[in-house]
Amino acid sequence: MKSSRTREKPDRAAPGSVRIQMLVAYDGTAYLGWQVQPEGVSVQQRVEEALARLFPSAPRVLSSSRTDTGVHARGMSVHFDIPAAEWRMDGRKLVLAANAHLPEDIRVVDARKRRPDFHARFDAVGKQYRYNVWNAPAADPLGLRYQWHLPRPLDIASMRRAAASLVGRHDFLAFSATPGYARLHTVRNLTRCDVRRSGPAITVVIEADGFLYKMCRGIVGTLVQVGHGRFPPEALLPMLEGRDRRLAGMTAPALGLVLWKVYYRKPGEQRRPHPADQETATDDP
Repeated sequence: MKSSRTREKPDRAAPGSVRIQMLVAYDGTAYLGWQVQPEGVSVQQRVEEALARLFPSAPRVLSSSRTDTGVHARGMSVHFDIPAAEWRMDGRKLVLAANAHLPEDIRVVDARKRRPDFHARFDAVGKQYRYNVWNAPAADPLGLRYQWHLPRPLDIASMRRAAASLVGRHDFLAFSATPGYARLHTVRNLTRCDVRRSGPAITVVIEADGFLYKMCRGIVGTLVQVGHGRFPPEALLPMLEGRDRRLAGMTAPALGLVLWKVYYRKPGEQRRPHPADQETATDDP
């Protein structure tokens, strides 16, 4: 997904307006990612079209993340503002009303009124992504849109050792793709990188304070190649230190990736500072 990056500072709802937060889940197969695009249909476009059917002000939706083409979400957090006079329903009714105007592959799962200075993006302190792999000779016909099918056996123990080496504050440039715009820095704090297995189903759980463009998919692709013996587990730290995408492994396909959850600062905590590049706050993982 290619998109323009615009400056966006933390803000408050205007006087006489209310700020609403929603959690949105979607199957990203049919969409060019979250963000509105000049050509093609995005998830944001469909959500804003549904809200325009409910509120005369036709609010613009601001998101916590940008997901790439074909990436899915369980917990995309967004917010929008509307004039107080238009807020005539509670969150439960908004969920029902919005879903009545959305396609079946996009669902609002929660909605609530928030404080005027809540910001879906700038108040976020971390995100969790999950990547699904099906490791068996035959693909799972019920998961073709949501799992990366890998028929060759994987060495899960080696993948877990490699994943553990990525936890911490590192420069993840070697695991990201070039986004097409300048980045001030490429350091992120990875707080979790787990490889879970249940039979043929493998899930890679990754949490961080932010993500670079295609960083999650670069990590998963490299871990898979560790599992296939292409790289030893101890090779990942030198990849990080090399800061060269050519040193790391492949980029996993989009279909297995899910934005699972967005974490927010607790009441009383200050907003964390964000550099001017939008990637720290809004990612295409």
